Amino acid sequence: MDSLPYQGLSHNNGPSIQTNPFSWVWQRPNGVSIGGTRYKRGVTVVAPSNTVIDLNRSCKLFTASVGIDDMTLGLGSAKFTVEDAATGAVLWRSPVIHGGDPAVPVSVPLGGVSAIKLVVHGSHGFIGGQIADWADAGFTC
Repeated sequence: MDSLPYQGLSHNNGPSIQTNPFSWVWQRPNGVSIGGTRYKRGVTVVAPSNTVIDLNRSCKLFTASVGIDDMTLGLGSAKFTVEDAATGAVLWRSPVIHGGDPAVPVSVPLGGVSAIKLVVHGSHGFIGGQIADWADAGFTC
């Protein structure tokens, strides 16, 4: 996901990110760190956040590891969901994840889904936005 093009900025014969001026995405091809574990690739957002990915083809699976980025020094917490962008149906939901917790694995079948929405809900206990990661996020298409 850290190398996906933005919708409309190139030919999109595979997954691409819809632009959203209210929810920025920091693509980090050099990696992220969650719970003391380094991941090769990742995308960082600030909760609350929602990012829509148009699949632009038939895809079978979305996988990732999610958590609070270690740059927060153990502060913050959030919940993550993967939703069908067309229907709003929740396809996967995390428990509350706190800063310093290990990443939670995500595996979502995508049969019949044309776009997904990756949502991070900030949780109580931290003033300001929670810095959250979708680590090693990718699609099987």
